[in-house]
Amino acid sequence: MLARVRSATLLGVEAIPLFIECDIHRGLPGIHTVGLPDTAVRESAVRVRAAVRNAGFEIPPRRITISLAPADLRKQGSAFDLPIALGILAANGDLPPHRLSDLLVLGELALDGGVRRVPGCLPAALLARGSGIQELIVPRANRDEALCVPGPGVHAVERLLDAVQVVRGELRPERAMSVTYQPARQASDLDLSEVRGQAHARRALEVAAAGGHHLLMVGPPGCGKTMLARRLAGILPPLGLEESIEVTCVYSAAGLLREPGLLRTRPFRAPHHTISAVGLVGGGRLPRPGEVTLAHHGVLFLDEMAEFGRNTLDVLRQPLEDGDIVINRVAYGVRMPCGFILVGAMNPCPCGQLGRSDRPCACTPAQVAQYRSRVSGPLLDRFEIQVEVPQVLLRDLAKALPGEPSEAVAARVVAARRRSTEGPTPHVTTAGRSILHDAIRRIGLSARAHDAVLRVAETIAHLDGAASIDAPHVAEAIQYRCLDRSVLGSRASE
Repeated sequence: MLARVRSATLLGVEAIPLFIECDIHRGLPGIHTVGLPDTAVRESAVRVRAAVRNAGFEIPPRRITISLAPADLRKQGSAFDLPIALGILAANGDLPPHRLSDLLVLGELALDGGVRRVPGCLPAALLARGSGIQELIVPRANRDEALCVPGPGVHAVERLLDAVQVVRGELRPERAMSVTYQPARQASDLDLSEVRGQAHARRALEVAAAGGHHLLMVGPPGCGKTMLARRLAGILPPLGLEESIEVTCVYSAAGLLREPGLLRTRPFRAPHHTISAVGLVGGGRLPRPGEVTLAHHGVLFLDEMAEFGRNTLDVLRQPLEDGDIVINRVAYGVRMPCGFILVGAMNPCPCGQLGRSDRPCACTPAQVAQYRSRVSGPLLDRFEIQVEVPQVLLRDLAKALPGEPSEAVAARVVAARRRSTEGPTPHVTTAGRSILHDAIRRIGLSARAHDAVLRVAETIAHLDGAASIDAPHVAEAIQYRCLDRSVLGSRASE
């Protein structure tokens, strides 16, 4: 007898429809899985056999063939245990096969018949809604995640026997007719009021948040670069509902969802400098999201950026331009979102003391140039805001007053973003254009840097509530090109 069960597999952060066909026929007893299964899928036969037996059913001593369609797409993970078990029971006559046609099933089985959490339930729920599937069977641990999608009914099961009751029509599904969403504030222990001094860097942080500009901070160790970067997410606008669904889909697909329901704060990712290019942008035999996708709608912070591999950093150039990452394989291509704010922090020289008055720098100009060349010019050019963060002396730190709290800065950021979307695009005045052209002649800005200065100047105008981009706005934007203005800095170029 033949039974067919709907399921889903992940390709990047998207759920792809999958059909699991179970056929029981004469032959040597055993469960044989076809359709490019990985080791975890092949091992499901052992888990399914034990779970079915411990749930009170018997697998017939016959040849059982499990086909995973489409057959040309590699399958991985343990989420097919539960649909395979239900398919075997239906093919054996223990369940009505016709009831499986309106169900999408995901779940890993324990040997005692329990159903364990699996990644990708939210993308699967979105797939079910888009495909017109009426109900889902998911693990109890994935209940809140699946109920984030209004429409399909959700059966959150703890054991295989619960799923059997669902197929027999003995249990009613839960439905989320609407999503009640309220964004949450970032961690209260990361507030800008804790940053003393560094007025120029704080202002640059505010401009970066208001315009979504990539930010590079250059300064000696201990000057506060990491402290500032970790507070950027706290001054960004609250995460909207659609943004929250996108971010939650990413973390669900990556198996990193640790809280029930939708994620309500912007992600902040800070990978170590030993990360590989695949770990940074994603990939693998069956592509998985990398750090750039995990930072979607949030912040990606690269501390000690000059210590990252140059080839690793250069893979960021295309995602920074396009806002998504495309990973191509022979049989398919995967597109994953990566709209993030990139924040980089690096020392000014190998010893880190360049520019300090209390500790002389021992590096030669050639060593400084070689150190900064670890980050390529085209990548540096994509940082629209580049600021020097000087060392704060201990005596000045003791005198400095607490900084402005994140809540006040965030209010200005939200207002600036509202002006940028609702109001007309401000024009550049003659005085502002004159300053920009003079800077191009003196500094030698690239075409990309020219456009970046205009975008940053527009953001500054929105923060000031100005109707036009005037000379002060352009002048401030030019001040945020420290590597272009530095004699020792590497000139960013194509």
